[in-house]
Amino acid sequence: MTATTIKFGTSGWRAIVADEFTVSNVRRAVNGIARYVAKKNAAGGRVIVGRDPRYMGERFVEIAAEILAAHGVTPLVAADPAPTPAISHEVIRAKADGAINFTASHNPPEYNGIKFSTPDGAPALPEVTGAIETLIASNGEAAHTAAAKAAAESIDPKPAYLARLKEIIDLPLLRTSGLKVVFDPLWGAARGYPDTLLREAGVPVATVHDTRDVLFGGHAPEPEGYLFGDMRQKMKEAGARIGIATDGDADRFGIVDEDGTFIQPNYVIAVLFDYLIETREWKNGVAKSVATTNMINALAEHYGVPLYETPVGFKYIGELIKQDKIAIGGEESAGLSIRYHVPEKDGIIAGLLCCEAVARRRKSMGAQIKDLFGKVGSFYPQRENFRLTPEVKAQFTGKLQSDPAELSGRKVKQVVRTDGLKLVFADGSWVCYRMSGTEPVVRVYAEARSERDLQELSAAARGWIGE
Repeated sequence: MTATTIKFGTSGWRAIVADEFTVSNVRRAVNGIARYVAKKNAAGGRVIVGRDPRYMGERFVEIAAEILAAHGVTPLVAADPAPTPAISHEVIRAKADGAINFTASHNPPEYNGIKFSTPDGAPALPEVTGAIETLIASNGEAAHTAAAKAAAESIDPKPAYLARLKEIIDLPLLRTSGLKVVFDPLWGAARGYPDTLLREAGVPVATVHDTRDVLFGGHAPEPEGYLFGDMRQKMKEAGARIGIATDGDADRFGIVDEDGTFIQPNYVIAVLFDYLIETREWKNGVAKSVATTNMINALAEHYGVPLYETPVGFKYIGELIKQDKIAIGGEESAGLSIRYHVPEKDGIIAGLLCCEAVARRRKSMGAQIKDLFGKVGSFYPQRENFRLTPEVKAQFTGKLQSDPAELSGRKVKQVVRTDGLKLVFADGSWVCYRMSGTEPVVRVYAEARSERDLQELSAAARGWIGE
């Protein structure tokens, strides 16, 4: 039987439990990570082992701790489910040599996964995951004898992480503003994190889906608008002006406005970029993935700050945070982090900063977006996924290597290959095509300056796939 090939994608290795994500393959993956860390550290090193609330998470953590210890690497084990940003923060605080985090983030409940973070708390870069994949494939055993085993230590990343959030978020402002908040952790790892922080600060907060459910209510724990019916109802009951949510491991955010409108992540990133410049006066720069709204570009030009456009994958933005080149960096898939914070997506801080912006400005998120339109013009972004037959996928993959001069009569002004194929048109509208690395799906991102133009551009973008 051929062994499963374990590959770390944009955010770790993920697979279906009992299909490819088996005890045997988890052992192989962790063995590769343990060998990598042991080679880097003559004294063995220390690695945090954490998880989200998914099925079998406790057992996978036990297995990882055993394997790390066999390699002489001290496992620092988080007893309870912990958010990915809290684990990232603890890596930095404890000066650990990395972290193994068992999570499939926003994937459906039948999945689990492994994220590996490096000593800087950031997602491992391709050169690191490539080296680990080579070690996994070689399937070597522990270089240490049983006498060299390291004893596991128990840790709790929550207190230090919440203490850091208290330094970043203006909690006295939230308390005196009268703001009421509803929080939805979607049964995930952020349970008891932002709600505890707000409650202890005297800010009224109500919660929904605040129990462990390894099936996440029977759907993927993704912070999308269609899943927030219970949060909207709770907001009405509580008179809340904002609803904040996180995905399964709390590295992604979801925001619901006071009128029940789901706020696109693109707009959240733009609002918070503008808000941080206004309140913190951070003008060192901003970063966005190639598929994220050009409203960020317009705001960067408006404020005269450097803009960095990265491939999809937060590890690239994390590098810019580490280098203190940006005030904020974000992706349209609902991931962001800020200056002086972790170089990893943090859905918790995103929600809390939105609360702060609403409280300080005394304006809803929707009103703040309208203000941005008045400042830099209107932007209407959209993402669609299209499943392809094997024949169409093969044909379209080749087509992505071309440099089209036009798209349904729209002349292409610029071709960008930072990630996939991005076509920029003269009026500032654009389309970006990216193939999924795990399924026969093409992701089509589009943005126009009016809703009507977006509809026309979206139709043209869909049409080009099958031409």
